[in-house]
Amino acid sequence: MSVEDTRNAATVESRLHALGHTLPVPPMPRANYTPGKVIGDKLYLSGQIPFVDEVLTVTGKLGEDVTVEEGQKQAALAALNALGAARQILGTLEGVSVANINVFVACAPSFAEQHVVANGASDILTAAFGPDEAIPRTAVGVPGLPLNAPVEIQLLLTVPAA
Repeated sequence: MSVEDTRNAATVESRLHALGHTLPVPPMPRANYTPGKVIGDKLYLSGQIPFVDEVLTVTGKLGEDVTVEEGQKQAALAALNALGAARQILGTLEGVSVANINVFVACAPSFAEQHVVANGASDILTAAFGPDEAIPRTAVGVPGLPLNAPVEIQLLLTVPAA
C-alpha cells in the first residue's frame, strides 16, 4: 500500500496495518505502576519500553552496544507498545491525538543522536495519526533505563469527551 493510501485509511489501526504494524497486547507492568490514567480529556501513559511478546530483544546503550538504526527500531516498538496500552485503556484509538511524546535514550556519555533515535517513535505516530498530526517531542539521553532497555517512550494523549 502506498503512503497516499495509508493517509486515506479509515482508522489508526488500519493505517498501521497497511504499513505492516499491528498493535501489541501491552506488556504486564513489572513494578508498582499503572499503564495509564485518564484525567479529563488527557490519557497519561506510563513509559513503555520495546518489549516483543514480553521480552526485550535488544538491550544496552546507544553509542556502545546499540546502533542508531537499531535504536530507531526499538523506539518504534516502544511507541507501538504505548499505542497498544492506550487502546487497552480506551478501547479504541479513534478520536485520539498526540499531545506530547518524551523519548528517553539510554546512551554513552558522548552520544549526541538522541533526536535521530526518537524519529523511530515519531515515524510510528505520524503513520498512525496522519502526516498532519503535529507531535511535540522531547528526546533526552539517560545513563540507564529499566531492564537495560535502550529506549523508553512516554506519551500524553488527548481523548474524545466521554
